[in-house]
Amino acid sequence: MERMPYKRPTTHYDERIKQIDEKICELINKRKEKSENNPGYPPFEYISKWAEKFNLYEDLLKSFFGALWNEKLYIPLVKPEGFRMNLPVLKSLEIDEHLFSIMAIRQYSNSSVVNFNIDWDNTKDISEISPRHSNFEMVVSEEYECRMLDGCGGGGHFHYNFIVWPPLPDDLSGIELTFKEFTPPYRDKQIGNDIVIRL
Repeated sequence: MERMPYKRPTTHYDERIKQIDEKICELINKRKEKSENNPGYPPFEYISKWAEKFNLYEDLLKSFFGALWNEKLYIPLVKPEGFRMNLPVLKSLEIDEHLFSIMAIRQYSNSSVVNFNIDWDNTKDISEISPRHSNFEMVVSEEYECRMLDGCGGGGHFHYNFIVWPPLPDDLSGIELTFKEFTPPYRDKQIGNDIVIRL
């Protein structure tokens, strides 16, 4: 989803701490390198000890490490520009009475937009079949960045748009789109197996 622009909350800045702030940035970068960009999230007992040791609020540290853990959310989102064509896909997969489908992919000069749909029988008891409140991530391969643009749904149907950049090739043969379902905000607690749609 597109993030709202962040506005500087105050014009005040104590220039005496500039070198400390730069050191914090350097340490964040070292943390990424040391962990091979997969740091996880510190146990709460570590956070409690650090909060006490350095006279900081636990919730501040939890929020700080949460932002570092969710770094992918801060990658600048490419906005689709220069519409070129619609590529019909018409591929579907049924899992546990849910029909997952991709009808088309919109091609732009700088990106692609994948239309991902979920349909189910909404005449049954809602607790029986209705999808849980969850988020989806899409993965193509390491050479592509993917992000959910938007989504909506109800009454037996959910629809999501995912942006992919650089754009997918016009010949989609052999490409696999993998969708992973998570209960927000936990990206490491996947619900079910991967949903793989082969184009």
